[in-house]
Amino acid sequence: MIVERALRRDEIDQIWSIDRGEVIENIYILVDGELTLKPDYYDVCGWPPGEGKTYTPLLIDCYDRGGWFYGVFEDGRLAAVAILESKFIGEPRDMLQLKFLHVSRAYRGQGLGRQLFGKAKEVAVQRGARRLYISATPSEHTINFYLRLGCTVTRQPDPELFALEPEDIHLECAI
Repeated sequence: MIVERALRRDEIDQIWSIDRGEVIENIYILVDGELTLKPDYYDVCGWPPGEGKTYTPLLIDCYDRGGWFYGVFEDGRLAAVAILESKFIGEPRDMLQLKFLHVSRAYRGQGLGRQLFGKAKEVAVQRGARRLYISATPSEHTINFYLRLGCTVTRQPDPELFALEPEDIHLECAI
């Protein structure tokens, strides 16, 4: 049985059980501010080594300061998750970061990502945001997903987030 609900603090470590595997054949890069597709092959078999150990404390901090954590579970196992940061960024401080949006491989293509993105937008609006900020893996599939949802390349990447993930494509979405 599939259940959607808020993720509890003690469930954050379950995020690393999500199967993020995929074969990537093309990635996007920015050339003069425009998205350009280029061939690049990756067989993503899971999370990078140490990812959970490094990021779990950061996610717990996000949770403790009021971040929104929402999961889709099947038979008690986390199948998909969306996380919205609580700190406003951008000028004029009207953006919230969609910190995480992952759907396990077996659950892709069923609309869960779109559904979670929609819920994150609703929560962001309730919290007073006018835009979402997304630092997205540059894979063709990921960027096309966000573009279909109305996201665009941001003209002013958040300096702190860009420094953390300069290879990502930094997007925003009006809400």
